[in-house]
Amino acid sequence: MSGNFFKSMATVSGMTMVSRVLGFVRQILMAGVIGAGGNPVADAFWAAFRLPNMFRRLFAEGAFHAAFIPLFQGKLVGDDKADAKQFAEEVLTALVVILTLLTALVELAAPFFVYLIAGGFGDDPEKFALTTLYTRIMFPYLMMMSLVGLLSGVLNSLGRFAASAAAPLALNICLITAILFYANADTHITGQAAAWGVFAGGALQLAMLVYGAARQGFFLKLRRPRLTPGVKRLFILGAPGFISAGAIQINLIIGTNIASREPGAVSWLMNADQLYQLPLAVIGIALAIVLLPMLSRRVKEGDEKGAARAIDRALEFSALLCFPAAAAFMIMGAPICDALFRGIASDALSLVGARRSAFTEHDVAMTGAALAIFGAGLPAFVWHKIFSPAYFAREDTKTPMNYALIAIAVNTGLALVLFPKFGFLSVAFATSFAAWLQVGLLAYKLHKRRQFQPGGRLAGRIARILLATAGLGAFLWFALPYTEQIAALVWNREWIVVVGLSAAGAVVYGILALVLGAAKPSDYKTLTGRG
Repeated sequence: MSGNFFKSMATVSGMTMVSRVLGFVRQILMAGVIGAGGNPVADAFWAAFRLPNMFRRLFAEGAFHAAFIPLFQGKLVGDDKADAKQFAEEVLTALVVILTLLTALVELAAPFFVYLIAGGFGDDPEKFALTTLYTRIMFPYLMMMSLVGLLSGVLNSLGRFAASAAAPLALNICLITAILFYANADTHITGQAAAWGVFAGGALQLAMLVYGAARQGFFLKLRRPRLTPGVKRLFILGAPGFISAGAIQINLIIGTNIASREPGAVSWLMNADQLYQLPLAVIGIALAIVLLPMLSRRVKEGDEKGAARAIDRALEFSALLCFPAAAAFMIMGAPICDALFRGIASDALSLVGARRSAFTEHDVAMTGAALAIFGAGLPAFVWHKIFSPAYFAREDTKTPMNYALIAIAVNTGLALVLFPKFGFLSVAFATSFAAWLQVGLLAYKLHKRRQFQPGGRLAGRIARILLATAGLGAFLWFALPYTEQIAALVWNREWIVVVGLSAAGAVVYGILALVLGAAKPSDYKTLTGRG
């Protein structure tokens, strides 16, 4: 595998950026066509989508890789390709058997699973029935994403990141096509078309990864199901790894259930979640995808100092990018939502002769408030993706699992206690708070083990990045009140002003970062820490 961490990171981030931009388009169109708080279709679709989407993130971006990659790479280190392929085929067979049974169970007992996802919908028969229907259509996506996760783990272990990073494009393309094709139909029909778009997107992603793996000599075939030592070891590592790597996603599922008791809340949270997922994916998830195979290899080679340096550089690099994004979300939450879900959505839909955006001003205010709170947790969401691989590379999934269970308990308790007073915003706050708690515990334990020893350089850079972020925040805070006046000069398109303000903020931050010494381009030519 290439030692150039930054090159691999750029490949994953670039593909992820394209995918997330299409995800923005998908989200904007979906919000524009079916709205949010005032339409049961919106809440039903996003609630049903939450479970398979969580498994996509866990298998394709987190928990499955945490257990599979170190074991698979352990077989590749000795250049035993045949042994590695056999192990992958054994895992493939086990996944197909387990997931086929699970999918059949959910298809038969979908109403029960809807209660698990969104128990509050039980009081609204129409919303409950729609969620049940969408769950049955979309749940096979879970199986397809699990197999995509296996194949992407194989490719990433081989240093091939492009195919797995590009696969999510298929989901967004299928969803955008379905939404546009039925943009003028009744929203119930649009919602069902979007659900089938998810199914089609999963099938297309799986086909792409099968082809990509086959090109690398890893066309995997089903074997006779057996609990081999390798599969057993994967399950032993994978069960706690699923909990530890997926704590944030599990918290979101719990939050969705709690928020389902407030009309519109599921849609508001889901739209806010999709917005902060862009920097999380481009920075945190891309880092984790590249960092885990590299750390795993270094640990197996006995290069502990190199592994520690890589973590430091990853923290520094991620802070440089995610701190300004967090500040922008906290200060401009509502204007960003208004620009995307009302301004751009209305203009985009008008191009295909569809109705104006169904996203209301109230939807903007509620989604913007949730986005601001999620923004405060963004650095923790990203750093969780950096600290967790440090454990997984050493095949330690139990320690992060214990911390994840603490975070899940705190998240659930906070959301339940605060919900009567603060409503769905308590869910966003609890998720962000629990993420910071989990990251703090992970970092403390690594430091205690002497596997994370941040030096003066990291502390100095973080301080400079915070100063540059404060400068960005001041710029946005003082410029924001003038957006309406400036909009009169650009065809009364306030969304153009918001986009322009965001771009200007990026320039201001970049200049401040360079002037203050928060960033030096030469530092990021390689993040391997070798030499």
